[in-house]
Amino acid sequence: MEQKTAHRVQLFSPEERNRLLVAAVSDYAIYMLDPDGFVVSWNAGAQRLKGYTEAEILGRHFSTFYEPEDVSAGLPTRALETALAKGRFQAEGWRCTKAGERFWASVVVHPIWAPDGELLGYAKVTRDLSERHAAEEALRLSEEQFRLLVQGVTDYAIYMLDTQGIITNWNSGAERAKGYAPGDVIGTHFSRFYQEGDRDAGLPARALATALKEGRFEGEGWRVRKDGTEFWANVVIDPIFDGNGVHRGFAKITRDITEKRKAQLALEEAREALFQSQKLEAIGQLTGGVAHDFNNLLAVILSSLELLRRKVPDDAKLKSLIENAAQGAKRGVVLTQRMLAFARRQELRPESVDLESLVGGMKEMLERTLGPTIAVEVDFAEHLRHVVVDAHQLELAILNLAVNARDAMPEGGTLRIEASEHMHATTSREPHGLKAGTYARLSVRDSGSGMSPTTLARAVEPFFTTKGVGKGTGLGLAMVQGLAVQSGGGFALSSTQGIGTRADLWLPLVTADSVESVSVVPPKGPTSFPQAVQRLKVVVIDDDPLVLRGTVAMLEDLGHSVDSACSASDALALIDGTVDLVVSDQVMPKMTGAQLFAVLREKQLRPSLVLASGYADLPEDTESGMVKLAKPFDQEQLHAAIAQAMADRTTPARKAGG
Repeated sequence: MEQKTAHRVQLFSPEERNRLLVAAVSDYAIYMLDPDGFVVSWNAGAQRLKGYTEAEILGRHFSTFYEPEDVSAGLPTRALETALAKGRFQAEGWRCTKAGERFWASVVVHPIWAPDGELLGYAKVTRDLSERHAAEEALRLSEEQFRLLVQGVTDYAIYMLDTQGIITNWNSGAERAKGYAPGDVIGTHFSRFYQEGDRDAGLPARALATALKEGRFEGEGWRVRKDGTEFWANVVIDPIFDGNGVHRGFAKITRDITEKRKAQLALEEAREALFQSQKLEAIGQLTGGVAHDFNNLLAVILSSLELLRRKVPDDAKLKSLIENAAQGAKRGVVLTQRMLAFARRQELRPESVDLESLVGGMKEMLERTLGPTIAVEVDFAEHLRHVVVDAHQLELAILNLAVNARDAMPEGGTLRIEASEHMHATTSREPHGLKAGTYARLSVRDSGSGMSPTTLARAVEPFFTTKGVGKGTGLGLAMVQGLAVQSGGGFALSSTQGIGTRADLWLPLVTADSVESVSVVPPKGPTSFPQAVQRLKVVVIDDDPLVLRGTVAMLEDLGHSVDSACSASDALALIDGTVDLVVSDQVMPKMTGAQLFAVLREKQLRPSLVLASGYADLPEDTESGMVKLAKPFDQEQLHAAIAQAMADRTTPARKAGG
């Protein structure tokens, strides 16, 4: 059969065989034009593709297949001219079928020459590539949409890197975030955006290696803009692979989160400040409780020593031992006062204080204390209003700060004390917890060695000290902070190593009703007993048996008739209309001393009242005749309190500073 078919093919001439071949091709339109472009042959593929039969199209110009605007533009003519000039014309474009439908055509035109060089016409081959064109157009549109999407993102820097980290494209977000135009960075290495130290440490290379190894890299850090400014960036890097799994580069997304970083740091600082505040508050509660109990012990020791001093024979050695014990106990009193100051439970006598006059009066004493190598400078704002504070405690606080400054300047330096009025807003972070308002800010600055961040963070903790053993209790700054806060202000400490330390006391300004407190017996007793008080019937209440016995002994030594009770409820059974005086502890279980006095008033019992406490936490309203006695107290102070209570029995209660 194959031999028979081959034999029949050989019956045709080469020209006839070519004609049959062209006629049989149905996927391509293959036809011939004369030198002027008129169709002179037509194959089956041309009829299938363009819809014209051979009879309909022979003799018509091939521009029939072009769109009108292409004909007007002379495209058919240029195609033939190009083929004639260059030996070939090839292009793609829209063509039309007999039915008026468009298809995307690939066109090739070749000139046909006779053996003698005469132009016989043109061979034209057309193929329908509409499906491929549609797919390419869809891909192009998709890529264009993606490009527009990426370029439209302005909050993120989105760009690509090649496998070596060279930047290959650049979106508008990248230009906005980093300040570089595409021409500035495309072709350069992305490490240019890193800080010099990060580049030296190999951070950019590690980021790419991590992304390639783990499939993704994400991190945060400082980056550098074109103008040299820095911003905190969130960075994500993903490797890019082609369809065959070959690594082609990296996609890099960077976002400026500087504001978020600042907010996060502010939150962390606020949390740390809250933690420190809570920690110090807890320490303060503990310290206040310890100081209270210690005060009771000191009261027992001092009262016993006082009575013992009066009873012992006139023996110089024995009296010297008693005096040494008393001095040791008094040093303990000073320690408890500092502990109570930190716990904000010390006894204060607030008054209107002129800071300029107070500090000015201390200047000479400070210069003598600090020595000739330290210059003391004072600078106060004009018309500075008075503040409400315990003047004596403020002097001690300034002296504490000055001594600390001296220790930080062993080679000498400058101590500068300044004061001015400042508005403190609730949004301010320094000092923590200070209410909004206007304050006088008293600043004590030195040019000393400064403190490390670790030391600064613990500087106001009680008993924390960097001084040698025996050179400090670690309560100086704690006392200063306690004074400032208990006075209604605040305390802030800042320091830089090698530059110095600054301590700021924020103190409330005087108002019409700011200097008010209960009548207070001065902590230091008079040099001699005041005018004698008649023999009184006294009831003493204290929940500490040792303190109770010591107080009873001092009262009996003064010649009074004394009954005692360990609780307020027990005392109510002892107090009647014949009792002249009640001496009560304030802090007791179930019923405080102030609550006991209120019950006595309800029962129409009006003995004179002395309230003993190591704290400053008394009710604002006080009865006539009530006198507060600070613990620990000696016999002279107790006697003075009794005298004042009896004198005030029929007059309104006096206020400290009034």
